[in-house]
Amino acid sequence: MQIKKNRINEFVTAKEVRLVDHNGEMVGIVPIERALEFARDVGLDLVEIVPDSTPPVCKVLDYSKQKYDAKKKASEAKKKQKTLTTKEIKLGPNIGNHDYETKLRQTRDFLAHGHKIKVTMRFRGRELINTEIGLEKLGRLIRDTEDIAKVELAPRREGNQYFLTLVAK
Repeated sequence: MQIKKNRINEFVTAKEVRLVDHNGEMVGIVPIERALEFARDVGLDLVEIVPDSTPPVCKVLDYSKQKYDAKKKASEAKKKQKTLTTKEIKLGPNIGNHDYETKLRQTRDFLAHGHKIKVTMRFRGRELINTEIGLEKLGRLIRDTEDIAKVELAPRREGNQYFLTLVAK
């Protein structure tokens, strides 16, 4: 987010302005000299808030504090923004039980942190003959994670691989 540049003090070019004081109360339409004098008496800046209106709206405030608050607000909004990342888990159709449990634990951990999971089941050589074994492993993974995840894309084949996408509930 970019902080909008406002004209302040002597850079306000209008002859008359609609003045709002430092308490937020409308003073009225006053000549620019009187508005600048009012701002100096209070020890604050005259800031042009709405330059497009006739006459432009100016407010008496501490401009550096306003800029600081706007920058801080933009920074907080950026911090709270969640980026969705996709993690990939690769499996083979002949994966051992212990290796499967390790991949399952990683998958559950990624899902707990709100990541999207892309599961890839790669078939090499003669493994392509029995693709149902790989599909059973993917089905088992879906059943083991159904309490915390839902299937976004069902297992689909592309060449010698099956892909599956899981997202956290």
